[in-house]
Amino acid sequence: MTAADLARLQFAATTGIHWLFVVLTMGLVPLVAALHTRAAYTRDPARRAVRERMTRFWGQLYVINYAVGIATGLVMEFQFGLNWSGLSKYAGNVFGAPLALETLIAFFAESTFLGMWIFGWGRLRTGVHVTLIWLVALTAYASAYWIMVANGFMQHPVGHQVRDGVAYLTDFGAQLTNPSALVALGHVALGALTTGGVFVAGISAWHFARGTGEPELFRGSLRLGVWVSMLASFFVVVVGELQMPVLERTQPMKVAVLTGDGVAALQEQLVREHGPGDYVPWQDTLRISMDAMTLIGNTVSTVTLVAVILLRKDRLVRWRPLAYLMTAMIPLPFLASVAGWIVREVGRQPWLIYGELTVEDALSHVGTGALTVSCAVFIAVFLGLAVTNWTLITRFARRGPSATQLGTTDPAEPERPTVPSY
Repeated sequence: MTAADLARLQFAATTGIHWLFVVLTMGLVPLVAALHTRAAYTRDPARRAVRERMTRFWGQLYVINYAVGIATGLVMEFQFGLNWSGLSKYAGNVFGAPLALETLIAFFAESTFLGMWIFGWGRLRTGVHVTLIWLVALTAYASAYWIMVANGFMQHPVGHQVRDGVAYLTDFGAQLTNPSALVALGHVALGALTTGGVFVAGISAWHFARGTGEPELFRGSLRLGVWVSMLASFFVVVVGELQMPVLERTQPMKVAVLTGDGVAALQEQLVREHGPGDYVPWQDTLRISMDAMTLIGNTVSTVTLVAVILLRKDRLVRWRPLAYLMTAMIPLPFLASVAGWIVREVGRQPWLIYGELTVEDALSHVGTGALTVSCAVFIAVFLGLAVTNWTLITRFARRGPSATQLGTTDPAEPERPTVPSY
């Protein structure tokens, strides 16, 4: 493999694994916030206790994913300097600010709010405590926005001027409102909500079908997960279609490969505009990924629609194969999300910044030996973190609310109720 192949493999693998953490984080945190809000303002003590246990159970799974996943995010930006110094040199003036803001939001604001929420049980006023988890959700999506702003520039560079081979930001507003960022952000957000909804519904259905106790808790969780995933999966398809007009204007070659129409003519046109080269992305990879994302999206949308209908009188979980089908669906939104990212990133090849900077020109002067070692180490570490994360999530999900530690006090002391003080 060439140095470029190794660098691309390393970034693709680490980014893909990191995305598995991100999509679950974004999908779960609004559900946890909604559950906490509902629990906090429920007057009936018995129902409030159940809803608070729901919040703590799903909140703990969210915290596990966030805590392990944040380690995978630390190396993302370092790779720009390690393997893609040409990208930093050419466009660092443009998307350096969005990446810095994303880091500040994700690793400072979001982490701070989450820490206060975790340790605020029984110590903060109800309103303050609920506000904190909503701030966690807000900063999670704000972080995603800044990432999409940076990525949107690479997909469709706007608001800049090139002087002496270096891009300089000239219109920050154009960068913030880049349609390649905004429409994609909507697609990503809805995909994350689908992932979170299917995750909650699948685990709830498993517990409900096995009769592991607390049917009221898992009945409410199942209802929430099914409704969220049904609505989000429907709109994720709609917003996905809204990207096609944007792609036709900004990346016609990607659309040509997906539709199988006009590839040769566009190749000739790009050769005239940019010089000799192969401007056709990997066609088989692009089409297979697009087909996989579409098939999975339609499958999830259909199954969750049927599940909503079967929620009445617990029909969904009375027939165990249906309940286990909901559990088996948990990996599907993750696979669809990864396939979508492949379409987005591979579809603009050979460009790193579409129409301006190629992958080869952005590559650092690093030997294949060093890249082979770093690639193997990074992928091994990331796979280890992913296995650790899902081992912990599976363990605590199977144990159920009885094993939840989030929000509990010292076992030797009685659990203190929420008090109106700081």
